[in-house]
Amino acid sequence: MRLLEHREYERARILCTPAGREPAEALVTLLRCQVASVELVELDVGDPSDYEQLFRALGPALEPLDPAPGSCDVLLSAGTPQMQTLWVILVEAGLLRATMVQVIPAAFVPDPHPNPVREVRLDIEGFPEIRAMREELRRLRAQTRANVKGLVWGASEAMSSLHRRLTRVARTDVPVLICGETGTGKELVARAVHAASERASGPFVAENCGSFSEGVLASELFGHERGAFTGANARRRGLFEQADGGTLLLDEIAETSPRTQVMLLRVLQEGRLRRLGGESEIRVDVRVLAATHRDLAAMVAKGEFREDLYYRLRGATLELPPLRERGRDLELLAAHFVQELGRAGASQSAGPKPWPTARAWAALQRYPWPGNVRELRAEVVRWTVFCDRTVEFEDLSVEIRGALDPLGDEPRRVGTSVEVEPEDAVMSLAARVEAIERSAIVQALERSAGNLSAAARALQIDRNTLKRKLAKYDIMPR
Repeated sequence: MRLLEHREYERARILCTPAGREPAEALVTLLRCQVASVELVELDVGDPSDYEQLFRALGPALEPLDPAPGSCDVLLSAGTPQMQTLWVILVEAGLLRATMVQVIPAAFVPDPHPNPVREVRLDIEGFPEIRAMREELRRLRAQTRANVKGLVWGASEAMSSLHRRLTRVARTDVPVLICGETGTGKELVARAVHAASERASGPFVAENCGSFSEGVLASELFGHERGAFTGANARRRGLFEQADGGTLLLDEIAETSPRTQVMLLRVLQEGRLRRLGGESEIRVDVRVLAATHRDLAAMVAKGEFREDLYYRLRGATLELPPLRERGRDLELLAAHFVQELGRAGASQSAGPKPWPTARAWAALQRYPWPGNVRELRAEVVRWTVFCDRTVEFEDLSVEIRGALDPLGDEPRRVGTSVEVEPEDAVMSLAARVEAIERSAIVQALERSAGNLSAAARALQIDRNTLKRKLAKYDIMPR
């Protein structure tokens, strides 16, 4: 508290380990008497003397700090020597723009002390910038930012691989081609790329190229001058100009005409454009992401898409797996949509949510989901409207019911009762328990943003037990 006698702060952020949470909470209570906003951040660190654990945990913890010079102080007097060393390295290497402050302990000096709080300066000429540390911070930030609202990564290996590739690609500035079937979430992935990139503070602009005719699309993308065509009563900035300094998503890029493709190629190559009807060139700084559900390589081979534009757009490629290849993500996604829709409807927010029976699940798992995640969400919407506690086989869409037995083998009726579903449609008790446990772990990790300690507390299990279960189910925390 001696620090606050000499400086005024609008905001304080206290970092603690799980073991040190109790005294940290007491400090929060004390500080709130003098600082308007006090936040406690628990680091996922089991050993506060482990440099690697500390460094990995610091990335997300430092993310919200104001990067402006002189706007932040870090206190060197608190924490382990390893923590203090990392503060020095981060500040002196320029990775954290902050002033290092030290408080002289009252037990070792006269009271009052003439200078109890002092700024720490290290006059080391040529302090090396630690490139590996800077890159690791960028990676961790990209990994955290990629978890955009509405995008459920799930726990399948296909999505874990996509997540790793996305965070790697996002840290570069190359164009990205996003491929996947209809309804796989291409725009959400594009938003995740933008959010995880260095352009995250800039605009994100998205447009569906299949929504416009050739002339209208050119005007939308590149803008036009007044009088460029009938109805052009004023100058208009196109989407490239609107996305300057940020990211532009061109959805359904395969639907663009040859003329528009030539104009796109020029902007991508030179970073310049000319509005329709304009004379001067305009420089733009835009990262272009393109998305399609079609096979662009096959279109190039047939002469339906420009080869040079294809290779220019394909600086990196992200392939989105269809829902039928995501394994038990189907259950996680269904649970997510049930909760999301329950929160959206106040009348359904309390009480049990509708959930499929074993036979209904058998049909859901066998259905190929041509509309992917979008189709699944639409199906869950139907449940929340027409079902109360359980979703019976008969409540499913006609197409999904047909997937269980395309020959039309409905449950056989014995008198007034329905015979038990086929043997292969019932999960074993062990499999059902594993599925529920796996789903609970993934949901806890999602809600805690990958913090193992917080997830373990929510699940009311030991942190080491959680680690063992993560290994057992091959779940990769993010």
